[in-house]
Amino acid sequence: MTVDSLREYLQRLEARDGLVRVEDPVSWNLEASALTMLANENDDRIPLFESVEGARLVGDPYRGSQRRPWDRIAVGMDVPPDTSRREFYDETIARLKDQRDPVTVSRSDAPCKDVVETGEDVNLLDYPWPYIHAGDGGRYSNLHTLVTPDLDSDWVDYSYHRAMVHDSETASVLLLAGEQTPNLYYYKYERRDEPMPVAIVVGAEPAVQYSSVMWIPTGRSEVEFAGGLKGGPVELVPCETNDLRVPASAELVIEGEIVPNVRRDEGPFGDYFGYMHGPRRSMPALQVTAITHRERPIIPFCVEGSGVGYTENSTSSMEIGCVGPDATLGLRAGGFDVDRCVPWQSTPRTVYVVSTDATAPGDLHELANFIFTTWGMLHVDFFVFVDGDVDPLDQRAVLEALALHADPDEDFHQFGVESMPKVPLNIYQTPSEKGDAQTGTSKAKTAKAYIDATRSDDDDAQAAATAGETADPDTRYWARTLLKEAGADPDRLTGFDPTGADT
Repeated sequence: MTVDSLREYLQRLEARDGLVRVEDPVSWNLEASALTMLANENDDRIPLFESVEGARLVGDPYRGSQRRPWDRIAVGMDVPPDTSRREFYDETIARLKDQRDPVTVSRSDAPCKDVVETGEDVNLLDYPWPYIHAGDGGRYSNLHTLVTPDLDSDWVDYSYHRAMVHDSETASVLLLAGEQTPNLYYYKYERRDEPMPVAIVVGAEPAVQYSSVMWIPTGRSEVEFAGGLKGGPVELVPCETNDLRVPASAELVIEGEIVPNVRRDEGPFGDYFGYMHGPRRSMPALQVTAITHRERPIIPFCVEGSGVGYTENSTSSMEIGCVGPDATLGLRAGGFDVDRCVPWQSTPRTVYVVSTDATAPGDLHELANFIFTTWGMLHVDFFVFVDGDVDPLDQRAVLEALALHADPDEDFHQFGVESMPKVPLNIYQTPSEKGDAQTGTSKAKTAKAYIDATRSDDDDAQAAATAGETADPDTRYWARTLLKEAGADPDRLTGFDPTGADT
């Protein structure tokens, strides 16, 4: 049974005791985010704030549990939440291969058209966009899907870029060159001095939200991949003030255009690294032309910056649950012999691990070149390559491969050239290294790297030479006796006889 809306998803969470309704009035001004962060840190239920000015808020609805960060993503895909991570990975890859075309429904059948506001009725400030971190530059919509059309084809891109609300009808949108939608704007619309039509879909059905964070190749339709994830077509409905179509079951839709050569302040913002990201910079300006929504819309948001070291918010969980399988499929489609490409669970937006049987230095370098020049890898600075028999889903196994096989003198490789784009959100970059303030992309420093943690021929020879070696009986008995004296259970020490008879 498919999950067709955010509301249906939240109902499923509630039925599993995974959601708590907060009936007391809560302010959008830090209070909702503080309560959400507390729930995130304590691995508690998802908070749905029923009484906020003008609408409802839900904090980090896709945040998974700390031990199983994919479990609530699975609920949104109607996959049993007790599915193992390996099974979930394989199921997600299978669904991504089975894309479904969307269908268009009439406005009267679209819940997101319950209320339609255009012209003088448009007022962004009627809605409780949360002020998330003390020190943020403003109030944000930061868990949504940005829908934009290509100027030269019928391709429509679904992506994920936060927007800072300025007043009743304008916002600034974080568009970092090097990603698909920003490239459309900077290299097509703005160069031709044309406005870029957009729709910000707030509270889309889960599969749409998942696909908008994935690394779907340029020219391919995220909404078709979303259909594959949910196992049925996504229903779309035409916008009121432009030619775009948006998911009909969305909670709220902001229509508008990003105007050429106009900038508004954006940030600082408490970003996913866990730090307040600055400096305040100029970003493209959104002019709102219409707002449509359901009755009592539910606005989701993400407390970025919480949980570095864990997957404690929606974007981290989606990186673990969605982006990894998609990246695996993409690398295989590129012709590479890849078992799995997996975000590191502790730092899912910075470090990825790739297991492969193609471990020759030339093969790994070619794979690294493909990875670092693909648009989706802009945010990822480190890749670790391990052998195909090392499970990249097992962080302990990866650390063992690093410790045993990665020679710092030979196996750590800085990659790229000085002109390689680099995301400027990293805390270790100085303001000058963050580069052009307009595009937000550094062109001053190369800082991508990969680590070859695969076995070498010497490692194999050493392993073969020591295979089967064990300590002599006296040494084994001494070790077991020492463990027993230290409090170990003798019944769990293989071959140990407390009488000493096994000597």
